[in-house]
Amino acid sequence: MDELELIDRFFRPLAGEGALGLLDDAGFVSPSSDRDLVVTKDMIAEGVHFLPGDPPETVARKALRVNLSDLAAKGAKPLGYLLALAQPPHCNEPWLKAFCEGLAGDQERYRIALIGGDTIASPDRITVSITAIGTLPTGTMVHRSGAKPGDILYLSGTIGGSNAGLSLLQDRSGAELDEEDRARLVLRYREPQPRTGLAEAVRRHASAALDISDGLAGDADKLASASGVRAVIEARHVPLDPALSKLFDHGFSLEKALTGGDDYEILAAIPPGEENAFKEAAARAEIPVTAIGRVEANGDRAVILKDGEEMAFSRRSFVHGQL
Repeated sequence: MDELELIDRFFRPLAGEGALGLLDDAGFVSPSSDRDLVVTKDMIAEGVHFLPGDPPETVARKALRVNLSDLAAKGAKPLGYLLALAQPPHCNEPWLKAFCEGLAGDQERYRIALIGGDTIASPDRITVSITAIGTLPTGTMVHRSGAKPGDILYLSGTIGGSNAGLSLLQDRSGAELDEEDRARLVLRYREPQPRTGLAEAVRRHASAALDISDGLAGDADKLASASGVRAVIEARHVPLDPALSKLFDHGFSLEKALTGGDDYEILAAIPPGEENAFKEAAARAEIPVTAIGRVEANGDRAVILKDGEEMAFSRRSFVHGQL
């Protein structure tokens, strides 16, 4: 297949209105005059963000969802996306078909459509880069900065499950887990769940927010640094995937859960007067949120306390380019 045939067969069916049938050099989006656009880009690479042999449809979902997670943390509604695919020889027609089926399902689920993109040949590994565009009322985007002393730190969902799922895939361990737990943890790694349903609550009630992609400890550091505050988190309040307790005696640790990354939950700083409204909005969206700490003055990093003592980590987060 040449590039034109590849686009005709696999990507044109995904194209939205602004894609112009993928027949032009660019697409377009048309927000109204009272809306801002929020733009984010993340890429995933074979052997780095997903494993060789992972199902193509899960690769597609992960590539799109990690970007949707960023939009949700900014309070934005998905609008459209651009896709770039680096395609090695083993990225063949059956792989492409399953990959695009994964995208099509998520486009319907999250109400987003392809605008345009590019494909290139790659000598060895699959790489998928997505630029996602969201929209929100003018001037309402939630930043990493903005957290104030006295704010309460809330975390959506649970963390640690994705890193445990990767460990299971790499080590082929987990005999202490039943099949349901094992399958759920693997799925947490392969198919993150972006908290798009929480976007409006974040936009209306949070003073600062970001998604947990590189580990709770490291990402909390980023929020604290951007806001010029100290983020104090109580480890005992952090909601962990319930299956992790079965793994703590078998090589998996609390440190891995707090620093491993790929959770794609939202950490939000909520002013005390907004707490009830935020929790009610999260409940309406059927997304669990948990108060895990507080924001204090005089700092630029996060502190995670266990039994009153600060936890020390060998590495606070996943760092790209660091082995």
